[in-house]
Order: sequence, then C-alpha cells, then structure tokens
Amino acid sequence: MAHPSGNSRHPGLYRRYGAQGETALRQVQLRNPEDTFALGETLGRAVSGGTVIALRGGLGAGKTTFAKGFARGLGVTDEVTSPTYTIVSEYVGRLRLHHIDAYRLSGAEDFDSIGGEDLIEDLGGVCLIEWSERIAPALQPGTTVIDIAVETDGSRVLRLEGPLFEALLQ
Repeated sequence: MAHPSGNSRHPGLYRRYGAQGETALRQVQLRNPEDTFALGETLGRAVSGGTVIALRGGLGAGKTTFAKGFARGLGVTDEVTSPTYTIVSEYVGRLRLHHIDAYRLSGAEDFDSIGGEDLIEDLGGVCLIEWSERIAPALQPGTTVIDIAVETDGSRVLRLEGPLFEALLQ
C-alpha cells in the first residue's frame, strides 16, 4: 500500500511540514494493542543510549503496552509492568531501561528528589517516562515525545516528535 510519505519500511509514518519546511510531526495509526507493542519494539531496537522518551496519554491509552514492546526491542527479558507505585523500574537489555511513571509526582522538584536528573543523563541507558507532562520542566529540549490518543473506534493514534524518529523515516 502506497503512503504519502513514500516510506515503504514504515508505511504508517508520515511527515507533516511546518512553514519553514522542517519536519514537525510523525503520526502512526495503530489498530490494536499488538500494533502498539510492535511499534514500541521497533523503536526499542533503534534507540541509542542517552535517549529520553516522554510518553503522554490518558489512562488506558497504551503507554505501558508501548513500554513493554520497547523493552523487548532493547532485549529486556524480564516482565515489564507499570511502575505507578514504584515510580521507577529499571531493566537491563542492551541498554539500561529506566521506566518511570510520573503520575504520582507533583512536579519537576519531586522528580529531581528521586534522582531523576541522573536517570535522564544516563548515557548508557534510556528513559521512558509515562505521564511526562507532570514533570515537563525537568525534561531537556529535544526530548522525544510520544502522545497517544484513543480514537472512538478503539484504535490509537501516536503522534511522534523528536530526533529518534528521523532514522525510521530514512
């Protein structure tokens, strides 16, 4: 199936251009949890150390499903669960995965108090932050953002912004 982006490797990704011609957004339509997991796995394989991914989306949007696939792509063999009550779960694959749930944090200061700055500066690891909007001031410019929206038919639309996705579009 042809896609407007001309991208045959990942036909669900497309580019939207701003007034200056730069890429502003990539969007992926996912039909089911398996698609969400698979995209996470693809990105987990492509990611390099020091990457910070800010996940956004409401309850049940698929953030943890994405995280499970992402961890698999990193080679993590442990079961990945939502870190809502622990706040930070760490896993080891080809890179360390710092899976953070900021839902219970009251802001950037809380994030800093749990060592968040050290986690996002770990060049041998990757940070995947659910509910990242709660700690937005603690995130560096250029952080990769994945916003997950649930459609009326139950499918998901992921809006992807940031440097991680350029490799997928080439």
